[in-house]
Amino acid sequence: MKKIFLFSLIVVVGLTGCKKLLEVTPQSSITEETYFQSEGDFDPYVTGIYGFMRFFANNITYGTERGDELISALNSRFGVAWTQIITPANGAINYNDWYKAIGHCNLLLEKIKAFEFAANPDTRKRIIAETYCLRAYFYFHLTRVIGDAPLMLTAVVDENVPLLARSPATDVMKQINADLDTAITIYKSMSQFAATSFPSKYRFAYGSAQAMKADVKLWSAKVLGGGAADLNAAIAAIDEVEKTGTTLNTDFKNVTGLRAATNPEVLLAAYYQRDEPVTGSSVVPNASHYVVNALPYLTGVQGALNLDSLPYCNTTANGQGAYQISLQSRALFNQYPADKRKPYTWVTERQASGPKISWITKYPGTKYTDDRVADNDVIMYRLADIFLLKAEAYAALDQTGLAIGYLNKVRVRTGNGDYTGATDKVTVEKEVLNERGRELFFEQKRWYDLVRFHKGGTINVYTVVPNLAGKTTPLFWPLNTTVLANNKLIKQTEGYQ
Repeated sequence: MKKIFLFSLIVVVGLTGCKKLLEVTPQSSITEETYFQSEGDFDPYVTGIYGFMRFFANNITYGTERGDELISALNSRFGVAWTQIITPANGAINYNDWYKAIGHCNLLLEKIKAFEFAANPDTRKRIIAETYCLRAYFYFHLTRVIGDAPLMLTAVVDENVPLLARSPATDVMKQINADLDTAITIYKSMSQFAATSFPSKYRFAYGSAQAMKADVKLWSAKVLGGGAADLNAAIAAIDEVEKTGTTLNTDFKNVTGLRAATNPEVLLAAYYQRDEPVTGSSVVPNASHYVVNALPYLTGVQGALNLDSLPYCNTTANGQGAYQISLQSRALFNQYPADKRKPYTWVTERQASGPKISWITKYPGTKYTDDRVADNDVIMYRLADIFLLKAEAYAALDQTGLAIGYLNKVRVRTGNGDYTGATDKVTVEKEVLNERGRELFFEQKRWYDLVRFHKGGTINVYTVVPNLAGKTTPLFWPLNTTVLANNKLIKQTEGYQ
């Protein structure tokens, strides 16, 4: 704990000036010259980097709001992502936070070279492997948002900050894969390596590295034209995930109801707890749990005939009543009236006048004596997600029998029985997408799923997402004027020039 505090103190002092990597000169001399003095300094440093991972995993703008899962409830908190009215002047991206995170990874990887960890070489290997996974995650998150992105791979240790152009998304993906492959090799070289080892499900391990590799390969296969080679690589990565000992929860309510540490299905999650500060430092950004916007507040649901079944909060500080499940997502579930996941996905408020708002119950938080608080872990990868990625890969390869087999692995606990529909490639692909829409609702997957299946030719996202109808908004985000002004090598995202 002392070391974690030291990380926070030193980084806040030393890196608050590390702003806008690739844009302006950083001022990181305090951390550069004084922080890495012993082997014990590295583990708390990488622990601090996980704050960025959590920040991105908790951001609903990119993975959810651009999709078709949500509509307004008691009030609206939606921005340009949901309306799909995105322009260089309205909602454009400043990638400052991504490159802060990447910069920390680069600095750690550079500084650890001077330390042998002779007494515990596995600790050194674990720290390096986690850092490569984190850098891969930050680049993967960023490239799914903006496409082409600058590749900053070296530590910035003085005033000489290189100004870099955007690298093609294919090159960014090559680096992501290289980082993951390096991490996986390092994990396997550890003296006590076991595929089943998860020292913490809030940090990367061998199994979660393979899970992200599968996700990366599916994106590369469909969005970047990687084709069969990448689809087969995704399948191979999932083969490794299946060796980790993770199992599906028998009861769907435990998917988000159990903490990751004791959840047999979870491969990687971001930890949340009650009464966290909602404002971060300029080093590690923070934000309230994204589920706060989905929980209703008491005065807004007062008089409901089924009040006790609603995940309401007493105050608007803990529940803001902004989101409800969309008609499109409800329709996916209503294809199977007996689906056991429904009560743990949404509940419709019933007033004397009739049905009203359909509140999301996927992440209900914890009901304490004083109020309900959104403190569920944010799940990043879990086994059902990975099974459905494997089904997706097999379907894309037109191996629909194998795809249906993995589809059915997820359907077992739903009460819906095995899939009995048509077995042609397109139909099975659509069913995999629909099943992901049911199983992974509100888990920050939907928009990325829609883009993959759009690019793969299964759907037209411009007709699936209601707010994209009649629009030509590009699938990737524009960069804002600050980014463009500070680096003349940076070109605007295609479609926004």
